[in-house]
Amino acid sequence: MRLVFAGTPDPAVESLRALRASDHEIAAVITRTDAPLGRKRILTPSPVAQAADEAGLPVLKADRLDDEMTARVAALRPDLGVIVAYGALVRAPLLAVPRLGWINLHFSLLPRWRGAAPVQRALIAGDAETGTSVFQLTPGLDEGDVFAQEASRIPPSATADQLLAQLARSGARQLVDVVDRLAAGTATAVAQGEPSTYAAKLEAEDGRLDWTATAETILGRFRGTTPEPGAFTTIDGARLKIHELRRADAEVALAPGALRGEGAAVLVGTGSDPLAIVTVQPAGKSAMAAGDWWRGLRTSSPVAGS
Repeated sequence: MRLVFAGTPDPAVESLRALRASDHEIAAVITRTDAPLGRKRILTPSPVAQAADEAGLPVLKADRLDDEMTARVAALRPDLGVIVAYGALVRAPLLAVPRLGWINLHFSLLPRWRGAAPVQRALIAGDAETGTSVFQLTPGLDEGDVFAQEASRIPPSATADQLLAQLARSGARQLVDVVDRLAAGTATAVAQGEPSTYAAKLEAEDGRLDWTATAETILGRFRGTTPEPGAFTTIDGARLKIHELRRADAEVALAPGALRGEGAAVLVGTGSDPLAIVTVQPAGKSAMAAGDWWRGLRTSSPVAGS
């Protein structure tokens, strides 16, 4: 079957490679335009663009799937469009171009966590499981009928990038199976149930840790916002990014936000049990062991969140 693939970040690369290795033809790969990365803001192709180039696949770059892109895709005469984390909406004119429409691999068990950040929101909410869904793309936000779902337990210490990598691998296999069944004419889809939940895109402020919450709630927010947009607290008004946070081994009584050095780590009080801050990054500096940061402080009794 002749496919057009649309995707942008690392989690979409697994699906592109799996489809490339299948019996289907990829007529073109659509991805977002090169983005400035790093301190020098160097324009860099997306992970999907790089993977497509390595495979010798034609690449179309656009931040909006407008009339021009619709015409370019129509000229390819695809049987099916496949989208994985492209980063923009596919509107009605383009949805109608492929003979079988478009299917989407989504990293949640729809209808839970429709939207831009399903894995991150699942972690923040403390969900015990998540999964992948392959569904028929429609004009509504992640509302189409579902061809396949696969549930997965969330590892207790996984951060968003680690969980996404896991789901990208299992989801790629699931996606190819659905494409195979669509090609054979044996695929069936069922309507999503209710209720639905919405996974809004994360903003920088979503990474702020509230030390008055329980340790479990704080760990969920840390995991859901790591590595992006990044978990953080403030010390005397200065932002302190937290790269590694775990449960404390020591049993100590600390008020929420109170800090105490503990070897290479720093203990912090919460609304329940203390946590151990392992790696931090002060503003304008590189990441470092929390214990080293603590020993270099000039404040006598710092409080996290102050």
